[in-house]
Amino acid sequence: MIGAGPVLEAKPDRRALVSVQGLVVRYGPITALRGVDLEIGAGECVAIIGPNGAGKTSLVSAIAGLVRPAAGKVVLDGLDVARIGLADVVRSGVALVPEGRNIFGSLTVAENLRLGATPRKDDRIAPDIDEIFQRFPILGQRRSQHAGQLSGGEQQMLAIARAMLSRPRLLMLDEPSLGLAPMVVDGVYELLADIKQQGVALLVVEQNATRAFGLADRVSIFGHGAIQLSGAPDAIAADTNFDAAYFGAAYADRGAPA
Repeated sequence: MIGAGPVLEAKPDRRALVSVQGLVVRYGPITALRGVDLEIGAGECVAIIGPNGAGKTSLVSAIAGLVRPAAGKVVLDGLDVARIGLADVVRSGVALVPEGRNIFGSLTVAENLRLGATPRKDDRIAPDIDEIFQRFPILGQRRSQHAGQLSGGEQQMLAIARAMLSRPRLLMLDEPSLGLAPMVVDGVYELLADIKQQGVALLVVEQNATRAFGLADRVSIFGHGAIQLSGAPDAIAADTNFDAAYFGAAYADRGAPA
């Protein structure tokens, strides 16, 4: 589905595709991220879970270049994101499906998809769009319909497909299951599993721990603007501190900021 360029093989000694180093993000007097360190390897799926207000959206916004760190940095394939323009971040292979999807409701389905291919200069855009319509017949049937008339699940599929048309190396999704019926969420996560199989790195922000654990290679639990737990899904699920971290309680032995 949707050409994603050459498959990026995951190797233990590879340089991280994204390296977040001591990241601090502030909004006026409010500190949203407190010295976060995180790496995402090529072809790897990392899930970020945690309660509302934990700093998850601030993290993906900083990686996408939408917010400037107060301290620390985000390094994308050797480039400091804060030193390159937002367009260069996209051209470097980062795509974001934000919470709420941010599709253009007054534009047609086809127009929304073409916007996703804006960074590209190749001649494969039309075939890639045709491939999307084959995979998602409902989008093909409604290609000339305003995107705002689609259901929530259809809009989420459109948002993911639009992001994939930029042929990203890293696809970030902020709360992809939010507000969707369980059967629709099944379809979304089947799509993400397919994208992962193509070798595209994924950073998935979720409150639905079960979904995140089923897809991710590694999981980080956020709380109070910092990573409280991080590791393989099975190890995190078995950790005795899981409930405290997931539900946002700070515990002394990890020095979680209040």
